Amino acid sequence: MRVLSTAFALALGTALLGAAPAHAATGEVVVFTTEFEDLMRYPDPASGSCTVLPRTAHVLVNLTDAEVTMHAGRGCFGPGVTVSPDRGWHAPPSGLFSFSVA
Repeated sequence: MRVLSTAFALALGTALLGAAPAHAATGEVVVFTTEFEDLMRYPDPASGSCTVLPRTAHVLVNLTDAEVTMHAGRGCFGPGVTVSPDRGWHAPPSGLFSFSVA
């Protein structure tokens, strides 16, 4: 009976805390802004993280092993476009875009 209680407590704790902790994607997200600025690099972005793109962002390239979503909004709440690994997407320069990692 005690073993059953311990198993139930572990299952309940896992359910309340989440099945698994967030992990980092392996690789980097690279953002091209302008010809006069260095590339912006975001190495091993954490799963579930939200990053606001610079005002001059023009192209986002996903060089990670996870899907990246580019959002039409600064807080990753707006609609988004999924950018698969080894793919890119244009971001109109505005400072109004963000990206998150699956």
